[in-house]
Amino acid sequence: MSAAASETTPAPHWQPGGRAALAELLARDWDLLIIGGGITGAGILLEASRRGLKALLVEQRDFAWGTSSRSSKLVHGGLRYLKEGKFSLTRESVHERESLLREAAGLVEPQSFAFGDYEGRKPGRRAFLAGLAIYDYMAGQRARHYYPRAEFLAIAPHISTEGLRGGMCYSDAKTDDARLVMRVLQEAQSLGGTAFNYLCVQSLLRSADGKVCGARLLDAPTGAAHEVRARVVVSATGAWADALRASGGKRLRPLRGSHLVLPAWRLPLAQAVSLMHPADGRPVFAFPWEGVTLAGTTDVDHSEDMNFEAAITRGEVDYLMAALRSQFPELDLQESDILATYAGVRPVIDSGQADPSKETREHALWLEDGLLTVTGGKLTTFRVIALDALRAAAPMLPGWHADLAPQSIFASTAALRRGQGLPAGQAERLQGRYGASAQALIGCAHEGELDLIPGTASIWAQLRWAARHESVQRLEDLLLRRLRIGLQLRAGGAAILPRARAICQPELGWDDARWDAEQAAYLALLNTHYSLPA
Repeated sequence: MSAAASETTPAPHWQPGGRAALAELLARDWDLLIIGGGITGAGILLEASRRGLKALLVEQRDFAWGTSSRSSKLVHGGLRYLKEGKFSLTRESVHERESLLREAAGLVEPQSFAFGDYEGRKPGRRAFLAGLAIYDYMAGQRARHYYPRAEFLAIAPHISTEGLRGGMCYSDAKTDDARLVMRVLQEAQSLGGTAFNYLCVQSLLRSADGKVCGARLLDAPTGAAHEVRARVVVSATGAWADALRASGGKRLRPLRGSHLVLPAWRLPLAQAVSLMHPADGRPVFAFPWEGVTLAGTTDVDHSEDMNFEAAITRGEVDYLMAALRSQFPELDLQESDILATYAGVRPVIDSGQADPSKETREHALWLEDGLLTVTGGKLTTFRVIALDALRAAAPMLPGWHADLAPQSIFASTAALRRGQGLPAGQAERLQGRYGASAQALIGCAHEGELDLIPGTASIWAQLRWAARHESVQRLEDLLLRRLRIGLQLRAGGAAILPRARAICQPELGWDDARWDAEQAAYLALLNTHYSLPA
């Protein structure tokens, strides 16, 4: 689909009541069954649908529920991988970053990073600038990177000045990771793909020769069981991949990355600030995101049960606060300033490194008993990973001979009509997040719903659209992933819940008892997994 589109029809099975057609849809003949609804699975669904395959994606919880809504939100070229000599990984990441900046403007945005040049701190100025020169060459760019002390303090105010000689600046990119997943799924479904959340794999189906040929599924909202058969079954379950694999032993090393969310006024940043942690020299960052400031990340072994959500630990809070207080001493940051926390588990291939941060971030594919497992990798390179998966699947799809050269990630869409009363910057933002559906989203708004939700960068109409068209099964789907209110507002946005209820409850068709139960569950989840540890 390369022609510009003015609007697209949302998937009917994503609307309230749309799961009534579930049994009929699952009974179809499928070329590809993709298990896992994060960015990797979504990317495979998009690239398969684009090339004529009948592809179905199932996710046991919500789309982007795992790592893909709890990342560091960065679409980056992997500057630190140059230090490790991984030039091909960096080149690949830089190319994909540039493609996303071009094709998903308003969803993937440039982000400048500032790194202080302090006396005795590594990496030193010369090494850092050499890395940036290679970075520029890979991106086909040239830019000024070094600024003397006075200029650098104007670029990055509030940072520690002790031993500061100047600083380096370079450009990368950022995104709303969960919305990127939703945009990819939307695009895939416009090309004939099908995706269901809350559809859990209970077991794999096998043919007479022992090869995986489908799956037994449980529909969480209804409790109904289904069987799906496909010519190829792909596990894109990320950090959960070892649990689905039936052979080969443990291959993954789940690593937890935790983050703090602070009000922008308490940690005001025009640039992202990257620093080396004073305790262990690991890179840590803080940057402006969606009206708040994100700080992260940790990189520690996650030994908890993978069936439960990850959460930040007391040690990780202390670690990140120590970094912020060291870099921004004059701001006197306190734990009481923290709006929210979140933790994600990265699917990292275990190579036996003692230091978790030295494990490779490259992706891997394993074909075992007919099950194709795709795991590892980065948010930035999801298209590369998807195409590699289709190359591996091709021998199991006789008669299918598609061109697997990269194509545009998203179809071009007509520009939104002007003069619709949107707040400044919202037209590009909505176009990036919703593509061909952006105009229909504006059209569904009731009076006052094109206004910003206070304290966020989103408008009220996005709540209505999500409830009507984006397969919301739980209140947490709406407030933590379709929008990011649970991270942006204190107490997860408890103060705006009455208006959110007035907008969304009729759209979702929930009675008062259902809404009250969902709201209680949502607030309890925020308290245990998105707040400071008790």
